[in-house]
Amino acid sequence: MKTTSDLDQLLGEIRACRACAPYLPHTPRPVIWVFPETKLLICGQAPGRRVHESGRPFTDPSGDRLRQWMGVDYDTFYADHRIGVAAQAFCFPGTNPKGGDYPPPPRCAALWRDRLFETLPQMDLILLVGSYSIDWFLGDRAKSNMTETVRAWREYGPQLLPLPHPSWRNTAWLKRNAWFEEDVVPHLGQRVSDILSPPLSVRSDLPQGTMTL
Repeated sequence: MKTTSDLDQLLGEIRACRACAPYLPHTPRPVIWVFPETKLLICGQAPGRRVHESGRPFTDPSGDRLRQWMGVDYDTFYADHRIGVAAQAFCFPGTNPKGGDYPPPPRCAALWRDRLFETLPQMDLILLVGSYSIDWFLGDRAKSNMTETVRAWREYGPQLLPLPHPSWRNTAWLKRNAWFEEDVVPHLGQRVSDILSPPLSVRSDLPQGTMTL
């Protein structure tokens, strides 16, 4: 049976990992945000440049949109350890001169992903954010493309929920697929609300803005 110390040890190994150093245009900075209390895990693609610089996941416009979908504010997203983030690759892969970031290198998932999921506590909900995460988790269960997989979201519940990436690059996709915000987003918001209930509270004996479970 895995313990909190097992998770802490693995997280330390991940954060110290430099396996991709020969292939990256910058010093690796693995970003992972999981805790023993995590019940809702967000599995995206890889950190972008802003996340690489901040060391915290989704500190960018994609994070703003994702939090809107989830129905949580910025402070709750980072203060409530029932929310965790573990992307397909933990380091920023660099920017493609043709536009956008490079895809997550598969060597990261090969090194860490199975070990991580063996160590994490049981998740109530795992958000599969974008095609790389969808393909890794669902394999042959995925449909012919990301759109059709997200459209079939009911088939993967209650633990897995495929989502498009919340990047601004998908704004046109959201406009073409209004059913996502009409059907999937309310379901996601309700699941998140259930998992985070009771919510974090603010104690009067703590400085303003300090939140606690």
